[in-house]
Amino acid sequence: MNSRDKILQDILKNQPEPTILPEGVIFGFADADPVSKFITTAQTIGAKVYEVNQLEEIAPQIAELFDKEGRIVSVVEGVNIGEPYAAAVPHTFEDVNVAIIRGHFGVAENGAIWVTEDVLGHRALPFICQHLVLIIEKSKIVRLMQDAYEIIADSDYGYSAFIAGPSKTADIEQSLVIGAHGPRSLSIFLLP
Repeated sequence: MNSRDKILQDILKNQPEPTILPEGVIFGFADADPVSKFITTAQTIGAKVYEVNQLEEIAPQIAELFDKEGRIVSVVEGVNIGEPYAAAVPHTFEDVNVAIIRGHFGVAENGAIWVTEDVLGHRALPFICQHLVLIIEKSKIVRLMQDAYEIIADSDYGYSAFIAGPSKTADIEQSLVIGAHGPRSLSIFLLP
């Protein structure tokens, strides 16, 4: 018997007694307003959050926020700015300045927004663009990841992601780099 097998056998022999998982455990901030918490958390991790009253208000704000010369691709019907999304190979999105996508719901705990392939267009789009715009309704913000997992548990999707941003890393010389491996900015528009 080699040392690897001996170690694995010792681990198997020394397992703790199994215990039953508790039911109905609630974590986190049960009394906090999820919308306020979502906004605070998203801003803390570097996103910009804008509250609007209707979908039609978003395109003019995007025109003010981002370079009008850059390529803008909208996957959201009703946000008429730039070009509407057209299915293509990922390489055709290499010059996208702003991508506009609607998320399914947000999570107050970590400022993340759930997206699936049916709202993304191509899965590369939110990660290859320079600036990402995500749109969700305030009523679709849940408190915790625990709540989010309950929503998506029985969902049928081929590709999905929780997006919280913008992209950043501090691994290199402990220096914060924004846009290291994805969008340089994340703007979130909240609809009533």
